[in-house]
Amino acid sequence: MDIEKILQNLRIESLNPMQLEVTEKFKKQQDLIVLSPTGTGKTLAFSLIINQLVDPFIKDLVQVLIVVPTRELALQIESVIKKVVTGQKVTCCYGGHDTKIERNTLKEAPSILIGTPGRLIYHLDRGHFNPRKIHTVVLDEFDKSLEFGFHGQMSNLLSQIDQIEHKILTSATKLIEYPDFMSLNNPITIDYLADNESIPNLTYKKITSSPQHKLKTLFKLLCELGDKKILIFCNHRDAVDHISELLEDRLLIHDVFHGGLEQRDRELALLKFRNNSNRILLTTDLAARGLDIPAVDTIIHYQLPYKEDAFVHRNGRTARMNTEGDVIVMLKPDDDFPYIPDLTEEIILEEEYDLPSNTPYATLYIPVGKKNKVNKIDLVGYTLQLDGVEKEDIGIIEVKDNEAYIAVKRNIASRILKNDGPGKIKGNKIKFMRT
Repeated sequence: MDIEKILQNLRIESLNPMQLEVTEKFKKQQDLIVLSPTGTGKTLAFSLIINQLVDPFIKDLVQVLIVVPTRELALQIESVIKKVVTGQKVTCCYGGHDTKIERNTLKEAPSILIGTPGRLIYHLDRGHFNPRKIHTVVLDEFDKSLEFGFHGQMSNLLSQIDQIEHKILTSATKLIEYPDFMSLNNPITIDYLADNESIPNLTYKKITSSPQHKLKTLFKLLCELGDKKILIFCNHRDAVDHISELLEDRLLIHDVFHGGLEQRDRELALLKFRNNSNRILLTTDLAARGLDIPAVDTIIHYQLPYKEDAFVHRNGRTARMNTEGDVIVMLKPDDDFPYIPDLTEEIILEEEYDLPSNTPYATLYIPVGKKNKVNKIDLVGYTLQLDGVEKEDIGIIEVKDNEAYIAVKRNIASRILKNDGPGKIKGNKIKFMRT
């Protein structure tokens, strides 16, 4: 295994202590449990193990099955696995995705199959993939899968795979007992949940407001925070949508992310948050774990979760890997949440603040992608040929199977849309559109 090449692919300098310990302690004759806080690189840790276990001489049969609670987590794992386990086919299956497309992809079976429990059972029950060569099963964020009610589906899934040699379980929470269907074989447990190097360096703050003034208080708080990158957590979709309406009325650029949205809209919201086309993301606990959301400055709990575990996982979205971040809880005068640290600093807001400046980038959409043989270099070259576009005007580009998204400086986005003619890349017509 060429660790240096893998690190280069992932654009990181070295493995962290947890990842090193996973690679050193893993034994083929024992199962593995990895417990580590959100954002500490568990996906890379188990990807390195998978890289050792995949047999390059077995073709067109699934060898590794990775079971996850959410589609976003499935897609994130896919992107990491492809950079670690090169030369092997990797496929993702999840609810909300076109089953016909997935079925066609599975005709030439991948070595590594990633998916949500229900969708994996759908394909397995219909014979869309053969489980007889699956030797490794990864249950990622397994406690979240149990919390989401996937106990029966995971039990059904594992019962149909007879020859599992390796089980790998990962979580940011320690379970008191494990369900019978997991039937772990003398597991090695690597536990970094109490490790000081992995614990986020968080500053806790609170703001108190009456229920009737809470939305107004939130808006003032966002104005006071200015250009920081912010995740706002609510307990329910309705609250997310309600706040979004307020921010839209006040012309404050933001996006929303919850289970009621179409998959494409959810992916786009995360993409725009990553590329700085928006700095405010309103979400439910769906974004609390397993998502690649880098460089978040502040977490705001507009509504506090009922359980301390959920509070911890939400906060793991900021100050990842021992960097710094702020956690702000919004309380009513009579609220009492025992898990909020004592001596939490109180925020006092002034009367008025200026509206935060617009985000530096806007995201444009192009209806061609990898299946059209179009890559990032092609899109950079094409965009730089447009009148008035300089290299520094182009931000993050993400190319998917049938489409691509390019972040450009907000002040030139309209010019590109107005002046861009129907050019071509590798024979494909290129036309920029608003997202």
